[in-house]
Amino acid sequence: MTIRVMLVDDQVLLRTGFRMVLAAQPDMEVVAEAGNGVEALEVLRGAQVDVILMDVRMPHLDGVETTRRICEGGQKKDAPKVLILTTFDLDEYAFSALKAGASGFMLKDVPPSELLAAIRAVESGDAVVAPSTTRRLLDRFTPMLPATSGEPSRPELDRLTDREREVLLLVAQGLSNGEIAARLVLSEATVKTHVGRILTKLSLRDRVQAVVLAYETGLVRAGGTGS
Repeated sequence: MTIRVMLVDDQVLLRTGFRMVLAAQPDMEVVAEAGNGVEALEVLRGAQVDVILMDVRMPHLDGVETTRRICEGGQKKDAPKVLILTTFDLDEYAFSALKAGASGFMLKDVPPSELLAAIRAVESGDAVVAPSTTRRLLDRFTPMLPATSGEPSRPELDRLTDREREVLLLVAQGLSNGEIAARLVLSEATVKTHVGRILTKLSLRDRVQAVVLAYETGLVRAGGTGS
């Protein structure tokens, strides 16, 4: 199956470079391009897209608001996945875009092999923010989240079993499935099943939003500690 990619960036040279890299892949095709968020939303009305490579800072409508508008409505199966590209590591705009529904966060100078792997991962439904990056992102930007006190405040968390809550806590601390499996003495496949059930019960798009939710509700504090 060919992955249909859309490039959204106000720098024409960057779009050209990305297009050349993707064109060399037998399983990828650039089907649309846009120079800003307004143009992207318009183009999307007439294009079928699987993955969008989205710049954060653009004129007219930035990548954060564009991502929010694309992702609103939640679990629509035909909604394209958004992969955020930014020039600066730990960019607060990129973090906001993850909260808005983006499935990944990468730097623009990432090696082509990593970019291609990220596109394939996002298209398959995985998140592409590495655990260490997730941890640093949330430790840096937790002060931007709503203040919480006492027990986690989101009623949806009550839907989780004790084991699922335990898995969510470790996901939010930045552990990979393999690390969680070792910590809880489970198989990696079992951990993956737990993560999938957590996403379904909490109506979340992916692992990234599960981590954000854990911080927003106070299940995890800055520094990765449990509440």
